[in-house]
Amino acid sequence: MQKLIIKGRKEISGKISISGSKNATLPILAASILADQAQIKNIPLVKDIFTMIDLLNFIGLKTKLIRKKNIIEISSKGKNINTLAPYKLVKTMRAGILVLGSLLTKYKKAKVSLPGGCAIGTRPVDLHLFALKKMGAKIKIKNGYILAEAKNGLKGAKIRFPSISVGATENALLAAFKAKGKTVLTNCAIEPEIIDLIKFLNKLGAKIHLKGRSILISESKIKTSKISHEVIFDRIELGTYIIASTLLAKKNLIIDKINPKIIKSEIDVLKKIGVKIIQKKKSIIVKKGQRLKNINITTKPYPGIPTDLQAQLMVLLTQVNGVSKIKENIFENRFMHVPELRRMGAQITIKDKTAIIKGPTKLTGAEVMATDLRASVSLVLAGLIAENRTIINRIYHLDRGYEYLERKLRHCKAEIKRI
Repeated sequence: MQKLIIKGRKEISGKISISGSKNATLPILAASILADQAQIKNIPLVKDIFTMIDLLNFIGLKTKLIRKKNIIEISSKGKNINTLAPYKLVKTMRAGILVLGSLLTKYKKAKVSLPGGCAIGTRPVDLHLFALKKMGAKIKIKNGYILAEAKNGLKGAKIRFPSISVGATENALLAAFKAKGKTVLTNCAIEPEIIDLIKFLNKLGAKIHLKGRSILISESKIKTSKISHEVIFDRIELGTYIIASTLLAKKNLIIDKINPKIIKSEIDVLKKIGVKIIQKKKSIIVKKGQRLKNINITTKPYPGIPTDLQAQLMVLLTQVNGVSKIKENIFENRFMHVPELRRMGAQITIKDKTAIIKGPTKLTGAEVMATDLRASVSLVLAGLIAENRTIINRIYHLDRGYEYLERKLRHCKAEIKRI
């Protein structure tokens, strides 16, 4: 099994370019089932993307991945489609369930395995199925599979989600594309990745309008012409490298290929902590943190602080003066990195849904184990600032969502290698 070895306390400098967003690419790949031909640019070359491509190939689409350009070309013309998404391809990736909406829309039936992914909480699929049933789908769960059918096609409906869910909003968008009449979704997730999916669907012929937390979808026809779309940058990767720069930048570190407006909430919080950030049109400059201050943070749906950045922020807060608190409001099991950070000397206690972090704390290298995608990168950050050597096990979690992480960090003079 592969491991990362990190020699800590090494200052970094230079430039880091941010990759395309994994969380935007996955639903767009699922949406490509609806297209005759599509070209998707700026996709990150990470494990979850490869798994989704394998799933599209299994379903019967033709894919061509141009690695050097981070482009994928997809075609469904003249292909025999298999409306099955098997367990072997969905078990490691939560986003696999998104093919449900696309298959049901275009082929009026689907058999999709209940999904897997990081073990950070229950994340039930009930909201996905709730929306599809409202549009007239007949659904049952049998032997670990979702069996869905809409023999006469889906129908427009007014759907108010009981709670905000990114995945359920995405599946509802995919299902409503050709639904007869109008569909109105309320209490939706409005993450930038969902906005990017809407842009892709509108290029494909959809008539989708966003108003606050409501989305209006009119019955649409799929364009037969080839469409092209460039995926937005990965805002979670950006936040991760801002934190690394704050702790380790020799002077300044430049991060480019971004839009700072999209992460306004994150930048505001980091500035309150004391991070020095200079914003440009498509880049930011991060200065090494000095006199960092404690803060209380609560994870919330966008435009709040994302749960996917919680573990990385926790590492930063081990180095600030005073006691900080992070309340996790999205997933119930998202503090699994805390025992590993404690092994490195962090002073963190958990009470109900809140992590209490005392700082500043000197971290020391240790052998630790990654438990999920974002926890794994928090251990990388901890290893970078810790004294001596850190060994991180089970880094396959890291490979699910971070493109060229070691290469990018080594380019900035960090000492990190894979064995």
